[in-house]
Amino acid sequence: MKNSARVLMLVAVFAAFPVAAEKADRDKPMNAEADALRYDDLKQTSVFTGNVVITKGTIIVRGARVDVQQDPEGYQNAIVIAAPDKLAYYRKKREGVDEYIEGEGERIEYDSRADTVKFIKRAVLRRYVGATLADETTGELIIYDNPTDVFTVDAGAQTKTPSNPTGRVRALLAPRNTVSGAPAAPAPAGPSPSLRPSTTLGNDKK
Repeated sequence: MKNSARVLMLVAVFAAFPVAAEKADRDKPMNAEADALRYDDLKQTSVFTGNVVITKGTIIVRGARVDVQQDPEGYQNAIVIAAPDKLAYYRKKREGVDEYIEGEGERIEYDSRADTVKFIKRAVLRRYVGATLADETTGELIIYDNPTDVFTVDAGAQTKTPSNPTGRVRALLAPRNTVSGAPAAPAPAGPSPSLRPSTTLGNDKK
């Protein structure tokens, strides 16, 4: 298929992406753009290839290829693969606050049964308050749990760079009530979950 194809179908495919974003996202149209789509009804698999962009409300997913498989119980697993030398991309709005979660990696995996997102190789996870970057964490593997807003980070050999020769996990975590360069936002009416790094954050991997 030479020209980019717009796909407005296969609701089960896009249900693979998290429901822990804005509740309104559940009722939004689900769209995909790709150069090609291969759907196998018997195996319940869908493969999008070529500059894939998936949107559902505030959720945005981008990659060179997206593979989705649905199990007999209706749960889906989605794998987003980046183009060579690039990173796959994921973004969603957190419910009830003007905050966004944004992640990148050479590979992104979503498990709808566990409701977790994995960012694999050259992984980056960011939290924005409005348009202001509040938190940023890098590592070899980042696992983000949507229901609890807890993430864990592992280091690895590929995390090593000239500015980080040891390959250790790097994290910038702003105070919850303030963001550098921006006024403190009023507290929301109800309790709001907070991002919490794991207790192993920053440990070396032998």
